[in-house]
Amino acid sequence: MNISSAIVHARPGDVAVVQAGLATLAGVEVHAISPEGKLIVTIETEDEGSNAATYERIGQLDGVMSAAMVYHQTESEPETEVSVEAKLRATPQNKEI
Repeated sequence: MNISSAIVHARPGDVAVVQAGLATLAGVEVHAISPEGKLIVTIETEDEGSNAATYERIGQLDGVMSAAMVYHQTESEPETEVSVEAKLRATPQNKEI
């Protein structure tokens, strides 16, 4: 699984058009929109090829001026991976008395 985030910059006046276009793309979710027309999105895909194709489709949407990747993570087996924070919570802490 590939998880990434991006900032998508919409042309002035086209934020609603871009948001509607993003809603049609599988695995894409809009999390925030700035007054300047920048949208923060996450993208979840099965593989890197699908991830690249989704970015390409975002860049081709009507009203999109640019799309910039901010973060990317690949998880080979997401069902079995545990976050570092969860591991730390599960590990007993040694305390001196």
